[in-house]
Amino acid sequence: MTAITTPATVTLADRLLPARWGRVSWVRSATLVLAFALLTALFAQFKITLGFTPVPITGQTFAVLVSGAALGLRRGAASQALYWLLGLVGLPFYSGGAHGWKVASGATFGYFVGFVVAAALVGALAERRQDRTLLTSLPAMLAGSAVIYALGAGWLAHKLNLTAPKALEFGVTPFLIGDMLKAVLAGGLTPLAWRFAGPE
Repeated sequence: MTAITTPATVTLADRLLPARWGRVSWVRSATLVLAFALLTALFAQFKITLGFTPVPITGQTFAVLVSGAALGLRRGAASQALYWLLGLVGLPFYSGGAHGWKVASGATFGYFVGFVVAAALVGALAERRQDRTLLTSLPAMLAGSAVIYALGAGWLAHKLNLTAPKALEFGVTPFLIGDMLKAVLAGGLTPLAWRFAGPE
C-alpha cells in the first residue's frame, strides 16, 4: 500500500527566499518570524495620536496583513505573538516606542490579540492560494482587518467600560479609511510579489 503525501504549502516567503535556505529549516522559519515581528515594530512607529481615544493611528495593520500573507498561518501568527512578547519584555516596539506590561495588557491589548488572529486568518487563506490575485487577496485582507477591529474594540469596551457605540467610536470608526487603504495596498502587493516570484 502506497502512502499518500500532501506537498508542503508554499507561501510567498518560501517562494521568494533563496532555495539554499531549505524549505523546512527551523532556522529559516525562526528568522522569518523574527523578521516580520521587526517589520511590525517598524510600522508601529508611524503613529498619529488622537486625543479622544487611547488607540493611535499606526502602520501596524499593514504589517500584520503582509506578515500573514507572506508567512502562512502558523508563522504569521507566531510573528505577531513574538512582536507582542518583545514589547512586553521591554523593547520599544509598540506604537511610538512604547513598551512594557502596562501597555501590553492595557486598553489596546485586544488589538495585539487581533494581530495574532488576523495574521493566522490571512495566512490560512494565503495557504489556500487566496493571495495570488487581487480579487481573492483583497477580501482576505479585509477579513483580517475585521478580526482586528472585533477583538480590539471588544477589549476596549471591556477595559474602559464602554457601550458598543462608544467602542466603535473610539476603536473602529476613526481608522476605517486608513485601514481600507492599507488593506488595498496589502491586497495588491501580494499578487504583484507572486508575479515577480514567477510560477511555482
